[in-house]
Amino acid sequence: MSFSSTPKPAIKQGGFRKFTIGPKLLKFLLNIYGPYFGAGVKITTISEDFRFVRVEMPLRWYNANYFRTHFGGSLYAMTDPIYVFMLINNLGNDYVVWDKAAEIQFRSPGKGRVWCEFRLTEEEVARIKTEADTNKKTEPKFMVEVFDADGKLVASVVKTLYVRRVA
Repeated sequence: MSFSSTPKPAIKQGGFRKFTIGPKLLKFLLNIYGPYFGAGVKITTISEDFRFVRVEMPLRWYNANYFRTHFGGSLYAMTDPIYVFMLINNLGNDYVVWDKAAEIQFRSPGKGRVWCEFRLTEEEVARIKTEADTNKKTEPKFMVEVFDADGKLVASVVKTLYVRRVA
């Protein structure tokens, strides 16, 4: 069964393993996903090849902390689990991808709209495949930076993923 009329890389793990989900449908599903919707997190862009994603979040009364700046949990939520989806769709069905760990450093108060971008290169995908094939698993790390509308760094997040070959 497929939601997409054109062949796309498939998410073949978790609840969607029976379906092929293209970037437009994934964007829609993530934008109505409770934790994202409730925090005001919005996926604005997912590229056709799942190698670029942009996420934004305006400051609202329901995602602000006591100091009227972005709640740290919402800032972290912006970064979770984007790289997992990107890698699942770039590695193919022979690999399992999970979030393993994350570290966040708050750099300045997040006021107004904040955003972050995720990029995945062909070289990174090839390196991860090679490491997983050679070592049975790998734990790649990715840095994501969250900025405000003026381009000021609000938070830095290091995501550690777990990737292993299943076939």
